[in-house]
Order: sequence, then C-alpha cells, then structure tokens
Amino acid sequence: MEENKKVKSISVGGIIAIVVVFIALAGIAVFYMLSWQKSQQDIEEMTQLFEIEKEEMENEYSGFAVQYDEMKVHLSNDSLIRQLDREKQRTQQLLEELRQTKATNAAEITRLKKELTTVRAVMRTYVRQIDSLDQINKQLAKENSRVRQQYQEQTKVVQQLTVDKEKAEEKVALASQLDAAAITVTPHNKRGKEEHKVKNVTQFVVNFTIVKNITVKTGEKIVYLRITKPDGEPLVKDASNTFKYENVNLEYSAKKYIEYTGEQQEVTMYWDVEEYLSAGTYNAYLFVDGVMIGEQSVTLN
Repeated sequence: MEENKKVKSISVGGIIAIVVVFIALAGIAVFYMLSWQKSQQDIEEMTQLFEIEKEEMENEYSGFAVQYDEMKVHLSNDSLIRQLDREKQRTQQLLEELRQTKATNAAEITRLKKELTTVRAVMRTYVRQIDSLDQINKQLAKENSRVRQQYQEQTKVVQQLTVDKEKAEEKVALASQLDAAAITVTPHNKRGKEEHKVKNVTQFVVNFTIVKNITVKTGEKIVYLRITKPDGEPLVKDASNTFKYENVNLEYSAKKYIEYTGEQQEVTMYWDVEEYLSAGTYNAYLFVDGVMIGEQSVTLN
C-alpha cells in the first residue's frame, strides 16, 4: 500500500512538471512569434519605401526618353539627330536596368541614381544646343510646350510619389524609435518606503522598461527624466541642465546613460527631493534621442 501511494505521488508530480514545461514553451513560442511578426512589418515598410523611390526614378527616365523624341522631330541636322538617338537609347537602357533591379538592391539603386544625375545634365546640354539653332526655334517652341506639359504631368506623378514616400518614411521613423513601458513613479520617504504624504517624501523613484526594437540603432543612449510639479514647473538641480526636444531646450530633472542592445531593458532613475513640495499631481516624462518615449504621474496629498 505504501509503495502504491509513492508511485501515485511520483506520477502526479511528473504530470505537473510536464504541464509546467509545456506552458513555459508555449509562452516562449508566443513571444518569438510576436517578435517575428513585428520584424516582418518593419521589413515590409522599408520595402514599400524602396519601391516608391524606384518608381520615382522610372518615371523620370521615361520622361527623358519622351523628351529626346520630341526634340528631334523638326531637326534637319543628321549629326545632332544621331546624338539624340544615342542618348535616348542610353536612357532606355538605364530605364530597363532599373526595371530589372529589385527595390532592395541598394547598391544598384544608388548607381542608377548617379546615372540619372548625368542624364539630367546631358539633357540640359542638348536643350541649350537646340535652342541656339535659329532654323528650328519656332517649331521647337511649340514642341517644348507639349514636352513641358508631358513633363508637368510626370512631375505631378513624381510629386504624389514623393508624398507617399514621406508617409512611408514617417512610418519607418516611428518604427525606429525607442518606447518605454510599465512606467511607475514611486515617492519614497527617508526610510526608502513608499510614501504619499507630501511632507514625508524625500525621493522619487522612476522604473520603466525599454521595449525590444530590432530597428533601433544600438549603442549608448541618454535617457532624460523630466518631472514637473502640480504648477507645471520642472524639478531641476541646475537651470543649465537642458536637452533638445522639438527645436526647444527643455530642462531635465535627471539623466542616465544606457547601453542599448536592441533587447528589452529595465531602467531605474532617481530624483532626490531638496526643495519644498506641494500637494498635487507630479508628472514624469522620459525622452531618448529627442523623442518622448513615455510618461506617468503620481499624486501626493
């Protein structure tokens, strides 16, 4: 009978251990799945940005090819016509190379950007040369009007693409910012205990978590803590303690250097009370790289 009880006890304990391990593995799987989904979202936004930039360049190359055709319509100078044909073929070749290039191929996109700068310069040279030919001035003026209209239409397309690219850049910029979670502002008394009676508060302790973000550049970061009193004035030790936020110098209460690795990180900051505090709500704001990453408040009575 005693042996049976021991066997049952061991079996139940084993089952419980298996269940605990299964739950832990499931939690880890969910965490990595969410991290992978966020990474995929960031990659998709970057790809969207590259696609817009590539489409802008394709439209500009196409516009130049049209302009070369328009410029030679009424020309009688065979040598100049052959030169324009060569430049048109070169422009079309570059356009085809661009179309066959993947938007994520940064090196090739950069090369074709430089080529586009050269194409613009060559185009300006031929426009000046043709404008100097008296025998085609009148016809060229008419053709230029039509070319300008086509170019304006292309410009409108490019401008719209630019707006779309800026929106995509905003999304990428937001995805590349740090974020603070689980922020707490705890007032302590001189014994290090939590205290909400204003006359007994000797220190504010601010705890928070820097959220994992693989798109943020790693390295040393400065976290600025700005605590404001109920009247909105900041708690500061020295008026020269400032940082830049939205083109304005703000006073900070405390700052802390952290080494950001891209992973989740726990941070604690302190403010020692050396001035008179009044009852009311105190707000704590956190800033990194000129961006506010979180805020929290606490009320003293």
